[in-house]
Amino acid sequence: MADHSAALRETAYAKINLALHVRERMPDGYHRIETLFAFCADGDVLRAEAATDLTLTIDGPFGDALSNGPENLVLRAADALRKAVHIETGAALHLTKNLPLASGVGGGSGDAAAALRILKRLWDPKNDAGALHQIAADLGADVPACLLSRPCFGAGRGDALTPVAPGNLAGTPILLVNPGVPVETGPVFAAWNGEDGGALDMTDPLRLDTDWRNDLAAPARAIAPAIDKVMAVLEAASGAYFVRMSGSGATCFALFDTAGDRDAAAAAIARDNPEWWTMRSALR
Repeated sequence: MADHSAALRETAYAKINLALHVRERMPDGYHRIETLFAFCADGDVLRAEAATDLTLTIDGPFGDALSNGPENLVLRAADALRKAVHIETGAALHLTKNLPLASGVGGGSGDAAAALRILKRLWDPKNDAGALHQIAADLGADVPACLLSRPCFGAGRGDALTPVAPGNLAGTPILLVNPGVPVETGPVFAAWNGEDGGALDMTDPLRLDTDWRNDLAAPARAIAPAIDKVMAVLEAASGAYFVRMSGSGATCFALFDTAGDRDAAAAAIARDNPEWWTMRSALR
């Protein structure tokens, strides 16, 4: 394994949706949503060192499933930033892929956002704030929120953002669980029933509301029935008080009263469902 001790380091924080209300299907085929993004303290890890060329290597539990070719969002973000700020040098990038692919926690979007943040530090481009946001928006609907990596309200496609204070949610123990089933976003949105369940009401600073929904949960569960079992296990866990599916699935999460309750639930899941992926963390 290469020595990355001298490299800059950036976490691509795992994204969750505390709420995801689908309001309508727009004429262009996209959906208008209202969502509350929050972020975990952990996720994928990206490292960068100065280099002549722009390269990407990948390891980690889910690294084998990810291409390091030009279609990778990390390289797309890096190439777009380099062009936008007229940087001629390159970077040796290394991604440790800890988050499962197609899992509803913003893995690829978070990696792209981390690339923008870390290359800003490495290359130190001037007057780049607008460039970073525009590149993020061009790369995908979730990338602007991942660029911020702080609680925010997302409207439109989820990329019209309003930061909100986390209130007492900051530091809350969280457990993420995925049944090992990748779920692509497109088919889930396509299977949405088209019914507007109403606006997302929220406060600033945030306070949890049991009326918050994830309108993609029903179509995702029809595509991946294993989500039902994950939700049931989390809802039955001692100390779990807010259980939802994130994004378009299949990752689900539970907030816990204490880290001890979270860790006990994680241990029980590892014992009873060893094929499931779990991540213990806390909200940022």
